[in-house]
Amino acid sequence: MSESVNATYAAAGVDIDAGDEAVELLKPHAERTSRPEVLGGVGGFAGLFSLKLDRWKEPVLASSTDGVGTKIAVAQALDKHDTVGIDLVAMVVDDLVVTGAEPLFLQDYIAVGKVRPQRIEALVSGIAEGCVQAGAALLGGETAEHPGLMGEHDYDLSATGIGVVEAADVLGPDRVRPGDVAIAMGSSGLHSNGYSLARHVLLEIARMPLEGHVEEFGRTLGEELLEPTRIYAKDCLALAAEAEVRTFAHITGGGLEANLARVIPHGLEARLERGTWTPAPVFALIGQRGKVQRAEMEKTFNMGVGMVAVVGAEDVDRALAVLTARHVPAWVLGEIRTSDNAEGPRAVLSGDHPRF
Repeated sequence: MSESVNATYAAAGVDIDAGDEAVELLKPHAERTSRPEVLGGVGGFAGLFSLKLDRWKEPVLASSTDGVGTKIAVAQALDKHDTVGIDLVAMVVDDLVVTGAEPLFLQDYIAVGKVRPQRIEALVSGIAEGCVQAGAALLGGETAEHPGLMGEHDYDLSATGIGVVEAADVLGPDRVRPGDVAIAMGSSGLHSNGYSLARHVLLEIARMPLEGHVEEFGRTLGEELLEPTRIYAKDCLALAAEAEVRTFAHITGGGLEANLARVIPHGLEARLERGTWTPAPVFALIGQRGKVQRAEMEKTFNMGVGMVAVVGAEDVDRALAVLTARHVPAWVLGEIRTSDNAEGPRAVLSGDHPRF
């Protein structure tokens, strides 16, 4: 007869006790994101959020789901996990606000090879910080342990966010008119897009150490690559309240042309001028060390522009003043014109960047 084996879940690689410890550690972080509409706390089967309908005449819910991508590989290599949660929130809420929606709450999903409570706490602390910056509640989430599927030190992040906007205030291509002006909002760096190319160039081709000081950055390469994504949600909502905003475009994978084209209607085009800004040194370094062509750079990275607002021409000065007062780098990027080719590109970059 075969020897009797008392198999356990822990022996199979899933530690329920560690999971419970992680939940207790993250509760204070979730609590600091709370809004008056949140009912109950972390730990239930579902999060509850009271939608106070008397605030809106005709509320429309907006939803968005996203992740962080291979930026996580940099966090893992440096064993620094308290900033990628901010990136996660940014990717979600800055998509929501493009529609004019106020982010209400997020729920995160953290998949790990092995639950390490302190690492989970660091991740959630970043998610909570991002939620505070966005004004959204962290309503709950899930931490899933996947032994055998993921390595012991591996993890991945995703989140879903819900926002709300008055039906009459939904922003989009239908509001855009010839003569409108595109206003750029500066990025904080690479944000969370293009890291597969950035890592390939800087770490594999150029063999630059993450811990090495880079003169152009004034800090280490790792610190530059882990710079959190700027969260524009509150800034965009403030701008929409003060100026005639037609639409926003969140500049992520695909770059300026592809993302702005998503909010420009057929028959119009956004003419954007490279000469209006100089991309941060990290973009030049990637381009030079990898001999990456400009077209490839511009369809992979934000190139220094994280969000674009399209506003009425009469509100340009007001819009710039609002953003400047909120400490958001902003400038006129270009204008919206009637297109000579209805089937052609709806966003076009021209000219050259100064000193790039």
